[in-house]
Amino acid sequence: MADQEEEELRMAMRMSMQSPEPKRSKPWENAGCPTESLEESPEVKSRKVQRELMAAAAERRMLATRGSAAGQVAEKSVEKNLGDRAEEQKATSMGDPEVENNLNLGEQLSPEAANQLFLMVFGNQVTRDILAQWSNQGIRFSSDGETSMGLVQHEGGPCGVLAAIQAIVLKYIIFLPEELGKPTINMPHNLVPRRSCKSEYVAPDDLFDSLTEDRKSRALVSSMAEILFLCGSNKRAVIATLSILDLTTDGTEDALKDEGFAKALQDLSIESGSDLQNVLRVGTYSSQASAFQRLEAMIPVFRSRMGAMLFLISALLSRGLDFVQADRDDPSQSLVTAPFGHASQEIVNLLLCGEAVAHVFDGRMDLGGGMFLKGISTNVEVGFLTLLESLNFCKVGQYLKCPKWPIWVIGSESHYTVLFALSTSVQDENEFEGRETQIRRAFDAQDQSGGGGFISVEGFHQVLKETCINLPPEKLDHICSSGFIVWSEFWQVLLDLDKSSGGLKDSTGLMGKKVFDLYHFNGIAKSDLNGCQTTPGGETPLQRPRLTKLRVSVPPRWTPEEFLADVKLPSDSSSKETVVEVAKPEPPQHAPLVDCIRTRWARATCNWVGDPPSIV
Repeated sequence: MADQEEEELRMAMRMSMQSPEPKRSKPWENAGCPTESLEESPEVKSRKVQRELMAAAAERRMLATRGSAAGQVAEKSVEKNLGDRAEEQKATSMGDPEVENNLNLGEQLSPEAANQLFLMVFGNQVTRDILAQWSNQGIRFSSDGETSMGLVQHEGGPCGVLAAIQAIVLKYIIFLPEELGKPTINMPHNLVPRRSCKSEYVAPDDLFDSLTEDRKSRALVSSMAEILFLCGSNKRAVIATLSILDLTTDGTEDALKDEGFAKALQDLSIESGSDLQNVLRVGTYSSQASAFQRLEAMIPVFRSRMGAMLFLISALLSRGLDFVQADRDDPSQSLVTAPFGHASQEIVNLLLCGEAVAHVFDGRMDLGGGMFLKGISTNVEVGFLTLLESLNFCKVGQYLKCPKWPIWVIGSESHYTVLFALSTSVQDENEFEGRETQIRRAFDAQDQSGGGGFISVEGFHQVLKETCINLPPEKLDHICSSGFIVWSEFWQVLLDLDKSSGGLKDSTGLMGKKVFDLYHFNGIAKSDLNGCQTTPGGETPLQRPRLTKLRVSVPPRWTPEEFLADVKLPSDSSSKETVVEVAKPEPPQHAPLVDCIRTRWARATCNWVGDPPSIV
């Protein structure tokens, strides 16, 4: 072992004394420059320092094996020398803008990884139209004053990526404004279900009127960092950028805004794994602060026409390509779906939940024979609702329906938009809902039928005791006469039993009704290119980003249809004889978005002003 260590030391010392290799200058570096004017470059100095560090490290290992007092003294000297030279190397690199810029650009993917990534996203038969959609979508806020809080989408395709980012951006703007600008982001591993949160937060109605560009930019950076760390299991974030920056910028944010950068992107195209390998550079960050700073510096890049694709690639690499494939049911299919190039549910789930699973139910579904389908495995910050559930094509689980914050990505057959509230109370259970949940939980605890929905008489008495329900003797004898109690029969008894006896009867219908506001944002702006408010011919664009306010009324689940009407109590409600005035209800309006809302709040009715909200 000692001979091996001595041989390592000799080799390291020989390397440190070798003449450094000449710097390989870039073709345009020496054009017109005499060679005799060139001094030893910082890069050469850096290589020399690295060799000396290797020699010092080898010497340190030898001294550690000897263990003598003299060796320990010498080891301290080596440690000091090692530290001094590491600082010298750091200072050398920081002093050289080119070295610093190359380090900042990150690493190049291997040809194998780049090809795997391209095929995973686009498949091997992708059309140029789909590639154009994904190569011409930046992550930029709307220039329209009414929708300045929203990200604009110009063409179909990347809406799933934009909607997921938009949902987290709204979380920071509405509910976490004090977190904006902090390098330590609101990490998703601190999640708790929204229903367990006691405090209520209500944002002002004019919140979006006071938004500054700086606040929006900081919300975007915080959101992107949170999503990437979520994909990286809260351990890392991989950030992808373009090698073209090395040719057009000096690494500063001001340079990224130069016209030269925009012009360089005009001829940039990605049509294969080879193209991806040539133009892509990736950096891995385990520190929230460093990832935050990197994203902050690269915001102009993500605003460029390659922004949506770069962020999707960053999320996939943060998760890890092998882990992404393991998440999926069918890894042979591309993540961008044919023939229209839409983001798949796997992409949306990855950005919302950190796993590229294909389904939206809770947990996983056992198919037997060792086969199963994977759904959402944990609580989430923002949720997901879909029109497909109202059409009975899928079932969204409670994790996505009841997120921590009242914000949902809305899915239709071909597009993703965002629904949100300004108050956390929209997800709180009212008194009757809480009572129903309590009784049902107690009933299910006594259900020994394997989910059949009935319990024994003995178990029924235990339910009555736990939930403080006092049934009249005649009703108790009637419901127990068959020897077992069915939930549907018990439920009807509760609806007719007064609240004072533990039932749910409410003559006014007020306690079970909820009225609240929701907001829907659709960022598509196919005719609103580059933030212009008019077309070249001077006409109003056919479609622009839209923000729609909806008044939502949710009647009690256990009352007749007549309680859909607004119920108003007289001003003097202390009178013994309370007169209930039933006002004529405002006619409900319908749009496909309402069907999505009803998957979360059954029997909800909605009203709005102006054109109906669009989810396509």
